[in-house]
Amino acid sequence: MNYRKKYLEETKRIVVKVGTSTLTHSSGLLNLSRIEELVRQLADLHNQNYEVILVTSGAVGAGMGKLGLKTKPKTIPEKQAAAAVGQGILLHMYEKLFSEYGKTVAQMLLTKADFSNKHRASNAKNTFLALLNLGVIPIVNENDAVVVDEIKVGDNDTLSALVASLIEADLLILLSDIDGLYNDNPNINPNASLIPFVDHINAEIEKTASGAGTKLGTGGMTTKLSASKIATSAGTAMVIANGSKKGILQDIVNCSEVGTLFRPNDNFEKI
Repeated sequence: MNYRKKYLEETKRIVVKVGTSTLTHSSGLLNLSRIEELVRQLADLHNQNYEVILVTSGAVGAGMGKLGLKTKPKTIPEKQAAAAVGQGILLHMYEKLFSEYGKTVAQMLLTKADFSNKHRASNAKNTFLALLNLGVIPIVNENDAVVVDEIKVGDNDTLSALVASLIEADLLILLSDIDGLYNDNPNINPNASLIPFVDHINAEIEKTASGAGTKLGTGGMTTKLSASKIATSAGTAMVIANGSKKGILQDIVNCSEVGTLFRPNDNFEKI
């Protein structure tokens, strides 16, 4: 059996994480055509009876655009102010676009404590499951406007992996500005090649990771590899793919050879 089909063919519950670099222009303003394309793809997956959860970055970037800031804020209060402004803009945008396809969305703002505290984690899971049962598409972000370092997840790659683990998702898709995991930095080495399948994370794989790719984002390949450890250890397959490619989500669920697939832990494979 094709290894993509083995791990992706029975997928039902999907967490999709989209990064700041995919959602915004370099100016910090929202990339409206990209967001519209993403929403259309997610709505279409939902029409195919997939359960869809969106973990979205972009609140700080959206706030930057509204506030006229040219560079990402440096201090925590400035970041939180930008997030507080941008969160409403972002959700309004999603709500408007999803409603055009007859979809209802719900906002879930989480912190690390919502995963580390057993009671709060159970409540969060029950809320997610209730929303999915009602046919709602949850839109998740960290509660950046109030979160402090002690309860901060820190990046949405990790947040999406925690969400995927919490709700026992079949598949986590990390949409970024890169086609997947390479054996070297493709921005530096033109001969770098894409790694289509990762059986497990080892020292050689970890050496391929690098830091944040854009001035707006908070994570690079390092955070994506960390996310893969969280997700795959809980039995969730993970794919890193380029969010700018047309129809990328459908290609992934159709088991096309796109992006990098990380194998889920065999002890937790979905039946």
